[in-house]
Amino acid sequence: MGQWLDSLTGWLSANPQWLGLAIFLVACIECLAIAGIIVPGTVLLFAVAVLAGSGTFSLGETLLLGFLGGLLGDALSYTVGKYFHQNIRRLPLLRHHPEWIGSAEAYFQRYGIASLLVGRFIGPLRPMLPMVAGMFDMPLPRFIAVSLVAGAGWSVAYLLPGWATGAAMRLPLPEGFWLDAGIIAGTLAVIIGLSLTTSIRDQRHGTRLIAGMSFAALAGVFLGWPYLHEFDQGVMTLVQEHRSQAVDGVVVLVTRLGDFRTQFFLGGLLTGLLLLARQWRHALFAGGALMGTALANGTLKWLFARARPEVLTDPLTSYSMPSGHSSASFAFFLVMAVLAGRGQPPRMRLTWVMLGCIPALAIALSRVYLGAHWPTDILAGALLACCVCALSLTLSQYRQPLTALPLRVWWLVLPACIALLAFFAMHALPQALLRYQY
Repeated sequence: MGQWLDSLTGWLSANPQWLGLAIFLVACIECLAIAGIIVPGTVLLFAVAVLAGSGTFSLGETLLLGFLGGLLGDALSYTVGKYFHQNIRRLPLLRHHPEWIGSAEAYFQRYGIASLLVGRFIGPLRPMLPMVAGMFDMPLPRFIAVSLVAGAGWSVAYLLPGWATGAAMRLPLPEGFWLDAGIIAGTLAVIIGLSLTTSIRDQRHGTRLIAGMSFAALAGVFLGWPYLHEFDQGVMTLVQEHRSQAVDGVVVLVTRLGDFRTQFFLGGLLTGLLLLARQWRHALFAGGALMGTALANGTLKWLFARARPEVLTDPLTSYSMPSGHSSASFAFFLVMAVLAGRGQPPRMRLTWVMLGCIPALAIALSRVYLGAHWPTDILAGALLACCVCALSLTLSQYRQPLTALPLRVWWLVLPACIALLAFFAMHALPQALLRYQY
């Protein structure tokens, strides 16, 4: 395989005009039923992403090609399962390897819609689950919605490391960058993996375990950030090297969703509406999580007094660690996700949390892109929010679990919060664009 892979990458290096098609096709095959098991798509994805990061494609173009290719693979697999149904087992390869479809079928029946989100990141299950979803007549609109969300996360997880490696190979990164990056990635992988396991299995003390792991990782960041300078500097160099004015407007719009004023009024609105609806314990959980995160963030900023990156034309003067945008956005969207998952099976609660992390992560990453925070700042902010939210949830459920919010409350909360977010995101946007000039 090594010689064959070297030949392929060598040919693509000599013919970069075919690299975009290669990324699209490899992503499609990796997500295509049966083919995704046979073809070593993960290795190929990393290889073509390295070539893309070496200067051929921007990160956005690479992720988009992988995302679209993965969607096509999902769609073809779903169509095959929908067309053949149980007769799919008669195909020659599946007759000889019934375990391929058997494991995916068992996983889908056990975890339902969450299996498509989580299973997307599990090699043997990834190409088979869309086909199984078609076999079991999963509604097409629901499948498309889940596939869009899972595909977006998958393209980032599987293409970003390769692209960053390719980009790093042509930039003078600090000497200890890769060691720091490996330590951080490994720690996050352990935390996320254990959190997913405890959530799916609905373990009794799962929330406390997640809080404990987040606190341990947060303590590690606070104690070790002076030694992670190479990682911070390297990531900042990579990001600023590929910053584009065409994208700045969108990123500034996203980052404004996490501004202190936005999150302050948003938290007050959410807590107030829950109190108005007489959802006392839900209001206690939301208010405790949001206020606790804000107070802890301000205290820790003052304690560490870390200077911000000097990227902007007019650098921000407030302290940097932990990121207020990151902690506030993760706290708010985690609170919303937890409330949405009350009264539902563990797999659906996990699905809501994963969905809630998407906008929070976008806001957090926007701070690094704009040069307002170091990467470890947003990591500390996210971990802080996880700790406080888990603690607030534990206290709110000390005597009995939180119940599901009535539908009428959601009709009150969601439109109000969305309207407030839209208002603050658009208000005085030109001034915000000037603020983040570099």
